[in-house]
Amino acid sequence: MALTEYRVWDRPQRVFHWVNFAAVVTLASVGAVILAGDALGIPKDPGMVMLKTAHVYVGYVFALNLTWRLVWAFFGGRFSHWRALLPGGRNFGRRLSEFVRGFIRGRAPFYLGHNPLARIFLSALVLLLVVQGTTGLVLAGTDVYMPPFGGAIREWVAGETHDPALVRPYAAESVDPDAYAEMRAFRAPIVRIHEYSFYLLIALIVLHVAAAVVSEFREGGTVISAMFTGRKVHEHEPVDLEP
Repeated sequence: MALTEYRVWDRPQRVFHWVNFAAVVTLASVGAVILAGDALGIPKDPGMVMLKTAHVYVGYVFALNLTWRLVWAFFGGRFSHWRALLPGGRNFGRRLSEFVRGFIRGRAPFYLGHNPLARIFLSALVLLLVVQGTTGLVLAGTDVYMPPFGGAIREWVAGETHDPALVRPYAAESVDPDAYAEMRAFRAPIVRIHEYSFYLLIALIVLHVAAAVVSEFREGGTVISAMFTGRKVHEHEPVDLEP
């Protein structure tokens, strides 16, 4: 059967994918150093302050890029839309079962967009990205008093005895001890959510890369390249060729 080229991923989706990839890799790398800061002997100030500030700035890029992708899912092309990402829709259960059986046998149906199993997986991945971005923005305020919540956190920890404008990270003399303790108690569960979702996200990313590599070999080498070119080439007619 002759090879046929299909247009799949639009440019905004491809740009999101690679910006997100770069941001997540950078955030994970810096985050790992922050988690190991005590073991590595990194001083709180200026070492940890600089690392956390850099982490936050990359986090802004990550959050803006993710927000853009969530919005684009309402306005983008067919394979960028929510209905092509989220699990569900007509005959989803049957298509999922057929794909899993075919994948196990090495003859999975060819999909232009995300296959049913990938839609479940990617929905979980997007949820974790949203959790990471949301908790990260809160922690940016509680750690180094950066926007969007840094100003409010400064006023909180300054209490009635200190000037919010003089509050600095890791400077105990610039905050009210009781107010600061309250803020840290508020912050604690958010830190745990951010940290645990980070571990889950890394696990899903490893699975995502592994699945992409396996699919790359099974589908003739167009899965990964399609995220650069936006096109897939295949000898079989896609299951999802028609809208």
